[in-house]
Amino acid sequence: MDDKHMQIGEVAARTELSLRTIRHYEETGLVTPSARSQGGFRLYTETDVSRLMVIRRMKPLGFTLDQMRGLLEATDRLDGDVALDDDEREALLERVRTYRQAAAEQVEKLRVQLARAEEFADTLGARLE
Repeated sequence: MDDKHMQIGEVAARTELSLRTIRHYEETGLVTPSARSQGGFRLYTETDVSRLMVIRRMKPLGFTLDQMRGLLEATDRLDGDVALDDDEREALLERVRTYRQAAAEQVEKLRVQLARAEEFADTLGARLE
């Protein structure tokens, strides 16, 4: 990954998250800026942006902050430099599989809601023709 550091405004633009939301995720320990500038400004890396994108994708699916933290911890350990034994690796992968299943279930619920919303909009459109 690129080691280029970005200030919070650039991160907000790239992730389409508000400054307030990014700061909230920092306060809750989900994403910690990798560094600070000499002036004390938060500095983020591509890895930090990737974490924020995971959170941004989980939020509309109804995942809690604790669930987000749990997935990020699992992926951090899977991607980390510390060697994992087979049992530990499998346990972490099973945790990720559980999140994937939960996400798939939420996506299906949202598809149903979207279909109903489209039917409703079509019904209103037909009334206006």
